[in-house]
Amino acid sequence: MDKNKKGIECLQEGKFEEAIKYFSEAIEENPTDPVAYINFGNVLVAVKEIERAVKFFEKAIELDEQASAAYYCLGNLYYEQEQYELAVNYFEKAKNKGLNNNDIYFMIGMCFVQLGNPKLALPYLQRSVELNADDIEARFQYALVLAQSEVYDEAIHQFTIVVNQDSQHADAYYNLGVAYLGYKEDPVKAEEFFNKAINIQPDHVLSGYGIKMIEKMRETDE
Repeated sequence: MDKNKKGIECLQEGKFEEAIKYFSEAIEENPTDPVAYINFGNVLVAVKEIERAVKFFEKAIELDEQASAAYYCLGNLYYEQEQYELAVNYFEKAKNKGLNNNDIYFMIGMCFVQLGNPKLALPYLQRSVELNADDIEARFQYALVLAQSEVYDEAIHQFTIVVNQDSQHADAYYNLGVAYLGYKEDPVKAEEFFNKAINIQPDHVLSGYGIKMIEKMRETDE
């Protein structure tokens, strides 16, 4: 019986005590295998034992410096702890150790977003979208940093793809409204997008504020 596989099944089912039992046995049977330490660390993260989890991930790296999953797990752990500089450091290490999927680029990009540096986030989020064109959240975040970097036409293009992929994405409609109001100077189109956002999410406060702004602009023009 593969103890790691059974442990992962228990972890996914929320059976944390059973998962710990299987991963403990896997470590006892093969104490030099980093995989069991990574899995054990993930259980500890799930039960909020963060300091212990760090030690297990670090042990996995001690056993195998190329264990990209351990670096990635540490990156996620520190991201959730809002320690974004530490997180990006571990995500970069995971990437350099061979992890090359859209998620690693997305997480590095999001670290830079949280650190208030959209221009550094931009190439990572762009690469994330290139690697998985169906990842709506990655594309939405990419569009946001394009707008923050004042690359408005491409931002509008990306927000449009988002609403084509997910017709219920209220925040994407709102951001299209902002772009059409501020950049395109087209209040009619902007109001249309704000209304779409509110139809999807009636309590979308920012879209409501956008509509009021347009109404005041019309009153001023009159």
